[in-house]
Amino acid sequence: MHVATPPAPRPPSTAHLALPFFDDAHRALAEGLVPWAAAQEVDETDDRAACRDWVKRLGAGGWLRYCVPAAHGGALPALDSRALVLLRETLAYHSPLADFAFAMQGLGSGAITLAGSPAQQAHYLQGVARGELIAAFALSEPEAGSDVGAMKTIAENAYLSRGNGPKDSYSLTGTKTWISNGGIADFYCVFAKTDPAGGTRGISAFIVDANTPGLDASRHIHVMAPHPLATLQFDQCTVPATALLGEENGGFKLAMRTLDIFRASVAAAALGMARRALAEAVHHARQRRMFGQTLADFQLTQAKIGEMAALVDSAALLTYRAAWLRDTGQARVTAEAAMAKMTATENAQRVIDMALQLHGGRGVEVGSKVESLYRDIRSLRIYEGATEVQQLIIGKAVLQE
Repeated sequence: MHVATPPAPRPPSTAHLALPFFDDAHRALAEGLVPWAAAQEVDETDDRAACRDWVKRLGAGGWLRYCVPAAHGGALPALDSRALVLLRETLAYHSPLADFAFAMQGLGSGAITLAGSPAQQAHYLQGVARGELIAAFALSEPEAGSDVGAMKTIAENAYLSRGNGPKDSYSLTGTKTWISNGGIADFYCVFAKTDPAGGTRGISAFIVDANTPGLDASRHIHVMAPHPLATLQFDQCTVPATALLGEENGGFKLAMRTLDIFRASVAAAALGMARRALAEAVHHARQRRMFGQTLADFQLTQAKIGEMAALVDSAALLTYRAAWLRDTGQARVTAEAAMAKMTATENAQRVIDMALQLHGGRGVEVGSKVESLYRDIRSLRIYEGATEVQQLIIGKAVLQE
């Protein structure tokens, strides 16, 4: 059965593009993207098939070109945080799964953009930009989510560890979990311990193709908002030394640099969902009649909508500031990105909850937009650093000042 994404009650406003955070190129990007995203319909009942389809659509539309630099088929000379923010906000407004597909192409290939050799960049990035290769970022483990240094996956010299195999290669053994695009990705940027006693200073990054012997990505994880997630099992998975990303034992810094770029864009995804929930609430309040008037005529409704609008705008300002700071190189953005991610995801949860409440019984019907948004937003408060981790990052930065 074809399940079309319900149309927005009204086209999303682009008034925020007048803010000084954006330039004419960003405005042109949004003006082209908004009607394209609004016109897309896809069957999302099978999350893995739908995600593959979205990657193809986004690639054909040229939008994945913003995930890689121009030297490798990208749209801009370098990754531009404001472009990523506008793309994710707009896509999430229409389809959180479309946003997911776009974001994972950027996150999954981000380490290659930042630290890949010319050969690695040439081999992978153009395929990512065209939607021909699906990327994934494999950092988290069952006992090493927020505490990256606790990871147990190891990468050792294949010849020295087993007494066979190429002398110039690595053998990966361990488990990664909650991996977005797990099971559908063509390649994974995997982080593993090359110095097991080194903590975060003993982590290295590798590119592992999905068909590499010793890698099992078949364990699909079912979650409340359907997304292609999987547990990866590495059993003496051997990769050549040319698969090493950046310097040996430099993987933790590379992972953090990658996440810093995309953390503000997570905030943008939450912002897009919050904007859609607000639009749905306003549309419903204007249409729903009760006690001889519309729901919008009640002062309690007006107060709720006012609170929702303020929560959306406050999240937008922090999100755009973090992206602008990174693009203009005026300051380190770790704390600012953490503020944006924490505030936008928490605010979006509140906005969506209020929108669902305003819909009453219709809000909890499976298939209604606010019901799906309620499920979609919850994971954003956890992935790429839970709210509590963002609080620690911000608090540490304030104390260091």
